[in-house]
Amino acid sequence: MADGPVIQAACERALMHHVSLHDVLGMVREFRRRDDATPIVLMGYLNPIEVWGYQDFAAAAAVAGVDGVLTVDMPLEEGASLTAALHDQGLDAIFLLAPTSSPSRIQKVCRAASGFVYYVSFKGVTGANRLDVKSVAGKLEEIRHYTGLPVGVGFGIRDPAAAAQIARIADAVVVGSALVAKIATLVEQPEAIAPVLAETLAAMRAAIDQQTVRDRVGN
Repeated sequence: MADGPVIQAACERALMHHVSLHDVLGMVREFRRRDDATPIVLMGYLNPIEVWGYQDFAAAAAVAGVDGVLTVDMPLEEGASLTAALHDQGLDAIFLLAPTSSPSRIQKVCRAASGFVYYVSFKGVTGANRLDVKSVAGKLEEIRHYTGLPVGVGFGIRDPAAAAQIARIADAVVVGSALVAKIATLVEQPEAIAPVLAETLAAMRAAIDQQTVRDRVGN
C-alpha cells in the first residue's frame, strides 16, 4: 500500500519465481545456521499470514529464528489476535507510526508495540526523496513521550549522508528501496548482489559512525 515502484517490482519478481512466505522462513533458517545473534524482523502484508493462520505462522516463524513481525496493513484495532500469537512465541509485534499520527494514536500504538517502533518519515511511498530531518526530529520527540522503546526511521534514506542525519535523532536507520534497487540491477548476476549490498551498507555504517564521533567531540 505504501510500496514505491522499486519494491513493487521486487514483489512481482518474487511472485514470478513462486517465492512464498514458507520460502522466506527457509531463508531465515539458512541464515540462522551461520548467525544466531543478528535480529531478524519480517516486514510485509497480512494476506499470507492470514492464509497460514496466526498461531501456525507464529510458531513456524519462531522455530525458523525470526525475532519480530511488522504487518504493515494490519490496523491496531484488528491486530489483537496476531499480536497475541506472536507474543505467545516470544516474537515482537512491530507497529508503524506516521507524520499524520495523532497524539492519542501514538499513545495507543506505543502501548501495544514491542521490540521497537517504526516511524515512517513522510507521507508517500517507499523510495521517494522527500526526507525532512527537522520534521522527523520533532515527531520523534513527540513519540518518545509515550514509549521507552527504540524508534527506527525509514522511507527516504537513500545514501550515507541521509543515514548519518537520521542516526543523529533516531535509534535505528531503516533502509529498503536503496538496497532493493541495487538488487534489481543485478538480477542476472546473483553472485554480485551480496558484495554490492555489503559495500553499500558499509558506506552508510561508516557515515553513521563518523557522525557519532563528530557529535561526541562537539559535546
